[in-house]
Amino acid sequence: MTTDAAPRSYSIKEAAALTGLPASTLRYYEQVGVIAPVSRGASSGHRVYGEGDLDQLMWVSCLAATGMSIGDMRVYMDNNRLGAEAAADQQRLLEEQQVRLAAEAEALVLRQRYVDLKIAYWQAVREGDTARSERISRSARELADELRAVAHD
Repeated sequence: MTTDAAPRSYSIKEAAALTGLPASTLRYYEQVGVIAPVSRGASSGHRVYGEGDLDQLMWVSCLAATGMSIGDMRVYMDNNRLGAEAAADQQRLLEEQQVRLAAEAEALVLRQRYVDLKIAYWQAVREGDTARSERISRSARELADELRAVAHD
């Protein structure tokens, strides 16, 4: 004998705990249209999340973790509801995010190189190696110019 259990529902507190997103973020994502409106309890009027809502929130959580903008997340989630007909647009959104992430990674590498140079500079100063500290300082100034250029892109 099989019994169909009633679909599980979750309060906003439970949904927040399960997704790792604060309740305020859940409300915000609904308010700005990143996720579809969440049903409300008949008597309380409180948000009631179902399994489908949690799936949606996990997708959004992953997109947010990539640094995707709210606007792009909204488009992505809208397209997700369209399925295969939106595949090209989904791919484009993700490829654009991939380019942004690559640029961020490049900028991070530059910042790491700059910090490495500054550590080496201060080590040379501490050791009294003036020639080495001056060489490092010139390299750090050149790298600082690259960092400023990347920061303004």
